[in-house]
Amino acid sequence: MALSRSFIEYCVWGWDNLPRTVLMYYANFISTPEFYFHTVICNAHNFQNTTVNHDLHYISWDSPPKQHPHYLTVNHTHLMIDSNAPFARKFQRDDPVLDKIDAELLGRPAGALLPGGWCIGDGQANRCSILGDPTVLRPGPGALRFQHLIIGLLSKDNFRPSQCR
Repeated sequence: MALSRSFIEYCVWGWDNLPRTVLMYYANFISTPEFYFHTVICNAHNFQNTTVNHDLHYISWDSPPKQHPHYLTVNHTHLMIDSNAPFARKFQRDDPVLDKIDAELLGRPAGALLPGGWCIGDGQANRCSILGDPTVLRPGPGALRFQHLIIGLLSKDNFRPSQCR
């Protein structure tokens, strides 16, 4: 989640006591961090219309959802990409889908570091043989998918109707 400075100051100073009351309520719950900020922001009058109801993750759940999501596999690749979400969960350790993501989405050769936008060399295997200016940002296809997600989340059809239900 991303929280604004003004909201965090509200949580720390809690001028109307709501953040402290919610914190005491959640003190004995499992996964408190997953619910605390959401509960405060949706019940604080000054902040409830500032939320975007999306956690930027692709997650595969049962229907109706159970306690834990499915492990993602190669069979989920197109669904993950089509979601435009920059993150996904949950994966089995060393699952082949992780290598597929590295190679096809991130352009990361096996055993190498993820090449940054400052790598301007030719070829997949040695893209960072020539370094460009590290201050120049060259968004790739992932940035365009993320932009599409954000535009959709902030559209008039999606933004207001999905806030703090």
